[in-house]
Amino acid sequence: MASICKGKSSWPELLGADGKSAAATIERENPLVKPIIVPEGSGIIENFRCDRVWVWVDKYGIVYTVPVIG
Repeated sequence: MASICKGKSSWPELLGADGKSAAATIERENPLVKPIIVPEGSGIIENFRCDRVWVWVDKYGIVYTVPVIG
């Protein structure tokens, strides 16, 4: 589905990065999306949106899943 969205749609290079830094990088690389930091174990809305990127972080604030548009 990400192919219907404009701009960069995934950030595998951010695995292991600090969540806040990752969010800033995502905003810089695709200003059409809003990164949302989500702590591990949290619930999310599962609808698809081209203007949102979930940034999943562990208890230390480190990204543990590739951030993608959705």
